[in-house]
Amino acid sequence: MRLGVLREPEGEMRVALVPNSILKLSKSGFEVFIEKDAGVNANHSNEEYEGRGGKICSREDVLSCETIVSIRTPDLSGISEGTVLICVADPFRNPDTVRRAISSGITLISMDMIPRRLSRAQSMDVNSSQDNLSGYKAVLMGASEVPKAIPMMTTSAGTVKPAKFVIMGSGVAGLQAIATAKRIGAIVYASDVRKSAAEQIESVGGRFIEVEGMDDFEDESGYAKPLTPEFIQKVNDTVCEVASDADVIVTTARIFGRPAPITIPESAVHSFKKGSVIVDMNADVGGNCELTSPGEIVIKHGVKIIGIKNLAGTIPSSASMLFSNNITNFVISISGDDGLILDSDDDILVGPSEDSDFFVEGMGGVLICSSGELHKNQTRLGGIL
Repeated sequence: MRLGVLREPEGEMRVALVPNSILKLSKSGFEVFIEKDAGVNANHSNEEYEGRGGKICSREDVLSCETIVSIRTPDLSGISEGTVLICVADPFRNPDTVRRAISSGITLISMDMIPRRLSRAQSMDVNSSQDNLSGYKAVLMGASEVPKAIPMMTTSAGTVKPAKFVIMGSGVAGLQAIATAKRIGAIVYASDVRKSAAEQIESVGGRFIEVEGMDDFEDESGYAKPLTPEFIQKVNDTVCEVASDADVIVTTARIFGRPAPITIPESAVHSFKKGSVIVDMNADVGGNCELTSPGEIVIKHGVKIIGIKNLAGTIPSSASMLFSNNITNFVISISGDDGLILDSDDDILVGPSEDSDFFVEGMGGVLICSSGELHKNQTRLGGIL
């Protein structure tokens, strides 16, 4: 069985597979082919891959493998019919990719569709592994850009008060952001539309911002539910009021398969104190701040707004290692003597069955299309194809 690792396009510093994963894959019967210089940006040389048993080769050789792994979805025109492509396809936002895979007879497996509530899938959950690092890096970026010290400092010249951080959202990224901000000495406030998140926020050192009338707005798959416009406004008003004197505000609100909700309108930015910093973690899907400029750092109304995309990719060594572990665990879990086994009863591949505790109507797994057809359990994608 041949498994190929593609070099990512310009701007993506991560690599889908690191050298340490090759031994595990080899024991499961895979020959691993790595496109030349695929790991250079993540600080893994060609020699390091070869030292672990990998084979450095051309892109054409990688594209000829039966199974191909990457982070970004590659150009499908060079991939043969019957190939299994494992990547982060983000199918809801990239329906044309799904259509091309179907028409080309490519089996498309999108790792961002892992059913995260399945305990067996946790070691394969690329969303969680990358979000963890993104939350960490968002706080460091905010701390480096704000014009004051973060922890309290008592000196002979006077006392420096600790910085105030507000973290909007407390999913995987948000909790890591709270914990990181607390570790570097900030006073941390955090919000979430899930009332059940209060205990989690407090467990990592944050202070929960409660909104009057708050319920537990979480769906069965673990994601935040879409909210009514009225409640969104109430949440925005309450949290932005708490953030009005904050030094750093980190936004993490992301709704699966939808554009990022606006949690900081321009009117709120206007009321924030001069010199404060907003780190928008969802610039890649529109941004949580109305004034975010995706891919840029801008100053509006005296507030610095960081819209850097792909925060995990700015820590390529750690991000690649975790992504590689996710991919390796997944591939080994579905491999057999004669190749990958795409079992229609596998909850990770097709989503939980109706008699499962984790079943949600229309919830699919990572297998988006197989044998040139949209997979039967991927009903959530029906509206875009």
